[in-house]
Amino acid sequence: MNTFVQYNPTKLFFGKGQISQLSQELDKLGSSVKVLVVYGGGSIKKNGVYDEVMNELNHAEAQVFELSGVEPNPRLSTVHKGVDICKEEKIDLLLAVGGGSVIDCTKAIAIGAKYDGDTWDLITRKAEIKDALPIGTVLTLAATGSEMNSTSVITNWDTKDKLGWSSPHVHPVFSILDPVYTFSVPRDQTVYGIVDSMSHALESYFHRTKNSPMIDGFIESLLRTAIQTGPKLLEDMQSFDLRETMMYLSTTAFNDTLLNGTDGGDWATHRIEHAVSALYDIPHGGGLAILFPNWLEHVLKEDPSRVKQLAVNVFGMDPSGKTDSELAKDGAKALRDFWNSLGAPSTLRDYGIDDCQFDSIVEKTFIKPGVGTYKELDPESVMDILRRSL
Repeated sequence: MNTFVQYNPTKLFFGKGQISQLSQELDKLGSSVKVLVVYGGGSIKKNGVYDEVMNELNHAEAQVFELSGVEPNPRLSTVHKGVDICKEEKIDLLLAVGGGSVIDCTKAIAIGAKYDGDTWDLITRKAEIKDALPIGTVLTLAATGSEMNSTSVITNWDTKDKLGWSSPHVHPVFSILDPVYTFSVPRDQTVYGIVDSMSHALESYFHRTKNSPMIDGFIESLLRTAIQTGPKLLEDMQSFDLRETMMYLSTTAFNDTLLNGTDGGDWATHRIEHAVSALYDIPHGGGLAILFPNWLEHVLKEDPSRVKQLAVNVFGMDPSGKTDSELAKDGAKALRDFWNSLGAPSTLRDYGIDDCQFDSIVEKTFIKPGVGTYKELDPESVMDILRRSL
């Protein structure tokens, strides 16, 4: 293992009825606190979450402002709207009510509100992130883990760039996770959440650190749990127990716990998917379902050992009589088959994407240097993964 420091400042309120903690957290900020509530297309008004949040805000006697309409791939233009509100109204706290897209957008608003220039300067690292408004979250979709980490992804639709970024300043101060709030998540979004959560775990898994049995075991257990729980959840979408399991699983998959003592894993698949969805605006989980098995097939050509370990320890394959390469190929196929069995797409053509913009996708993948750590990819490697994904 490598030396490491573990620190996560987010206070997590997990379980049924934990929305009651919201007013208590706001009381700590003093009287007449100004809160900007950020949310998406309005589903929280249909399922009752909005009313419960507002009841807590009223109980805390907060001054409430709202920003709705956050996109599934949150856009810089929406971030700008939120920044303007924060500066004009002198907002004290940002409250994200939604899934990862809403939380990611809120994180960008938080840094932009403390910066005199364009928030895109901070996201592209042209300027240093030195401060941010405090953030709270009320999670309604189990997928990204953004509720308990310091990362965000924002799309600049004008330049067709989608960039991930991170700052310790945007760890949520608190996050409220009630599995009941995910009951109304539709089937396709539930599937994408399972894929995204598993992808975060898988990308943590593909490291080259020696002596990591505990972390590897944590990740393998998480993946096996997702494989056991996912199909059952899709058969019983109102199950509290199953929603509860997936909600905690997705948070744990990307709150840095699975990176302890390792080199940080390999996040090349996310980089490629960001480039694809920057141009085509497809669901993030759908893009990962297509790309990740093909990334596995690409990397196992040179070193099948880690994919073989996945095949045996997660998918329970018998290694007897098979070469490492054969087992690894079976493991990559098993992952693809599992995601497809849930209803996730298997090819880019499922979204009407052909190879006409592959050159642009490759270029955007390398907008920041260094793509991949388990295997560092060059442009031809990315092109190979894209071709496999057609």
